[in-house]
Amino acid sequence: MNSDPLETIAQEARAAGMLLAGLSTQIKNRALAGMAKHLIKNQAVILEANAKDIRAAKAKGMKLGLINRLALDEYKISRIADSLVLISKLPDPVGRVISKTTRPNGLQINKIGVPIGVILIIYESRPNVTSDCMALCLKSGNSVILKGGSETLHSNAALFKILQTAAMEQGVPQGAFQLVATPGRGAVRKLLDLSPWIDLVIPRGGEGLIRAVTRVSKIPVIKHAKGICHVFLDASADFEKSMAITLNAKTQNPSVCNAMETLLVHEKVAKRYLPKICLALEDKGVELRGDEAAQKIVPGIKRAAEKDWASEYLDLILSIRVVKDLKEAVQHIQKYGSQHSDAIVTENDKAAGEFTRSVDSACVFVNCSTRFSDGGEFGMGAEMGISTGKLHARGPMGLEELTSYKYVVLGNGQVRK
Repeated sequence: MNSDPLETIAQEARAAGMLLAGLSTQIKNRALAGMAKHLIKNQAVILEANAKDIRAAKAKGMKLGLINRLALDEYKISRIADSLVLISKLPDPVGRVISKTTRPNGLQINKIGVPIGVILIIYESRPNVTSDCMALCLKSGNSVILKGGSETLHSNAALFKILQTAAMEQGVPQGAFQLVATPGRGAVRKLLDLSPWIDLVIPRGGEGLIRAVTRVSKIPVIKHAKGICHVFLDASADFEKSMAITLNAKTQNPSVCNAMETLLVHEKVAKRYLPKICLALEDKGVELRGDEAAQKIVPGIKRAAEKDWASEYLDLILSIRVVKDLKEAVQHIQKYGSQHSDAIVTENDKAAGEFTRSVDSACVFVNCSTRFSDGGEFGMGAEMGISTGKLHARGPMGLEELTSYKYVVLGNGQVRK
């Protein structure tokens, strides 16, 4: 018997995954519905655990923005439960026929969706990641190993126990969900070495965490390094749309990866739009940093340094640059962006088309906020994260992105000549 507890966890997840892959859609959906009901029923337990994490975070001097990310309330719990119900109503990606062809010799070539296997999630700050990942992995037939941060230790443990109990009541194997309580980076390094048992790693957190995981892991990693998101106000941009999208992209939730970090403004509208937009941003508490042209239009703002253009603030700070045309805006995004989410505000269809073709990001938006770069907003119920890579998955990762495929070939005695 294996004496290493982390390797045992991975082996149990692998064994359970083989059973989970064969569960019917009906059982999985019943489990998800039961998980949602148990969340609502046990709100008091969850909130009590979350309060412990918040007290500990405040005692450590954690920034308010980070505390807000780990905080739960009844409304947030109800939203999590709603997400579980929505996932239960989405099509099951396991066993779906992706494509089907018949060869001249009569062979039927079927491309069938299958689970990836065992997925390791390493994450920080947000307790809702626990429920999102458990639900998405269950529906997609994957076992999941959860390694949360110490700042959400009590919240994650409470959510995990409640959700695991509810799923097991409907026939989900116990080992399909695994929570790693071992603290410290040593546990993470050990998990990232378990390539025989774990098929995929998805890190969710700050740039430092993601880079560390990518550097050490012997298991394939899907990740985004950081979210340097841009909004470009084109020469034909409508002012009301520009104002609303800018404010939402920066201030609605500045501590998340799809919040705008740099505002690019066409020189033809900069003098008319920037003074009012900057005033509205400052009223929301945003610190503004602009290039020389932006400073001339709005003299009170700070001068942006070179490092600002490549900074993911995750805070109420915004860099502003005035550009001469769409081409210069795209060049700026190509140089400083992170291929996450970028938007254009324009009334010109040609400009919109050029922007969407030229900007090589996972999500490109026309006349809407970068904040929509989210699995829930895309109708996925929830997401495992947002991938800025191009292999296997890109953008918000939902059920389909958590599956691979195999070929099932049907014949009638054919042999190759």
